[in-house]
Amino acid sequence: MIFLTALPLFWIMISASRGGHWGAWMPSSISAFEGTCVSIPCRFDFPDELRPAVVHGVWYFNSPYPKNYPPVVFKSRTQVVHESFQGRSRLLGDLGLRNCTLLLSNVSPELGGKYYFRGDLGGYNQYTFSEHSVLDIINTPNIVVPPEVVAGTEVEVSCMVPDNCPELRPELSWLGHEGLGEPAVLGRLREDEGTWVQVSLLHFVPTREANGHRLGCQASFPNTTLQFEGYASLDVKCEPGCGRGGVGRGIGELRAGPDSVGGGAGLGEGTGPDAPWKPTVNGTMVAVEGETVSILCSTQSNPDPILTIFKEKQILATVIYESELQLELPAVSPEDDGEYWCVAENQYGQRATAFNLSVEFAPVLLLESHCAAARDTVQCLCVVKSNPEPSVAFELPSRNVTVNESEREFVYSERSGLVLTSILTLRGQAQAPPRVICTARNLYGAKSLELPFQGAHRLMWAKIGPVGAVVAFAILIAIVCYITQTRRKKNVTESPSFSAGDNPPVLFSSDFRISGAPEKYESERRLGSERRLLGLRGEPPELDLSYSHSDLGKRPTKDSYTLTEELAEYAEIRVK
Repeated sequence: MIFLTALPLFWIMISASRGGHWGAWMPSSISAFEGTCVSIPCRFDFPDELRPAVVHGVWYFNSPYPKNYPPVVFKSRTQVVHESFQGRSRLLGDLGLRNCTLLLSNVSPELGGKYYFRGDLGGYNQYTFSEHSVLDIINTPNIVVPPEVVAGTEVEVSCMVPDNCPELRPELSWLGHEGLGEPAVLGRLREDEGTWVQVSLLHFVPTREANGHRLGCQASFPNTTLQFEGYASLDVKCEPGCGRGGVGRGIGELRAGPDSVGGGAGLGEGTGPDAPWKPTVNGTMVAVEGETVSILCSTQSNPDPILTIFKEKQILATVIYESELQLELPAVSPEDDGEYWCVAENQYGQRATAFNLSVEFAPVLLLESHCAAARDTVQCLCVVKSNPEPSVAFELPSRNVTVNESEREFVYSERSGLVLTSILTLRGQAQAPPRVICTARNLYGAKSLELPFQGAHRLMWAKIGPVGAVVAFAILIAIVCYITQTRRKKNVTESPSFSAGDNPPVLFSSDFRISGAPEKYESERRLGSERRLLGLRGEPPELDLSYSHSDLGKRPTKDSYTLTEELAEYAEIRVK
């Protein structure tokens, strides 16, 4: 038997860890099938003299340094995590008991990488541990073979799969084992670093006829559609005295299939058909903008496969019935940065390998960069696309001040992919917002931009404040009312009912009369009014305007004969 059960060294180390110093213990590597979950066991310790009321913690992805703004996997203080881990991360351990075990659900290839834990006891008592766990997302069971397979000699072939998901337990079965023997399930075993595997064994005595036999192992998960398969083709070494009918002495023992272990020198030409091996990718994975990149993807299968390289569902290159495919990208740009896949497929199966191309380039300041004011605060956003990550500084020329990312009181930065967003916050600046220039710099160059203020009307209201806004609104209403009243009076004065085009502009009013005017004028005025009412033609009366303008201010007497009375008399005459 090639597997032994023993008390893992990992947990012995944990038991002796309470030494009163900063330290963490977790498996250096752990694996999980795509679409399942994985529990990363973790314990940590801190100095005994620290007696925190509450213990918090943060899990980071691929970087242990908070200043690099790595994706947050889990954070006990705020529950705010990176979008890739939303709804997929949960803490199984109790931080108060120094247990930082992490659970990741529905894992996918982009979650493969390094995971770091940071203890947070409050204040300056925070520590990011250098110990980390590397997660590998797999799609194929691991078939382990002995170093030699000889006809007539019993051999043991094992199938191993990770069993680190408490919510989904794998079940193993053998494919194509008919006539070779009955499998034996060894069960769930714990490895040295605290991880778990499910193991199934197959014992049989191979014959010459078993040469080229295709043997497979399948991992399935009850109540799901998840199934994963791995295969190996047997190359049996001829036993002594088997004669020339064998496959030849010393020529390979077992040809391991995709992702198998122990094939060794037996990876020669196979005699039976098989699915493609997992493709290998060789080439430049880091390039500077403008360079030419050449990537070679190769595999092995019988018959030869169809090879395809694609990025984001777009096919970039493909060959039919070839074992190699070369992709050439002339003058790469930032748009070429990202994840690629090489897929090999024939009628017996499909295998794929993911790889990343990193394109490095100088900073580019995006159009989203701007400043805006609200109440007494000015916020400026500097949005930069760059690789590697740039350093960002905000310059206020009128005040001869430069603020960079290290001044956390004023600047907050967050990175998502190749885009870095830095936010400068200035309080008490809305009355006179300063000019702000953003500069981004990395080893390939620097870019600067004076940030524009968005929404000048919003800036105005921010300056005058809520009370000033109410006062301004009231003044505006008063002005509108005044203009409206003025226009109404003007329209009444210029109305045709009170002026005749053929006569001088004589003002008649029902409220006052010109006192002191001669009686002649009074009678002529009556006559002129009657002529106008009856539509008669006649010369306008001559008006005596020798009276003083001061008479206009006198109130009329009770017996004043007014135009209103004239109209009333005329109306009575017409009715009669």
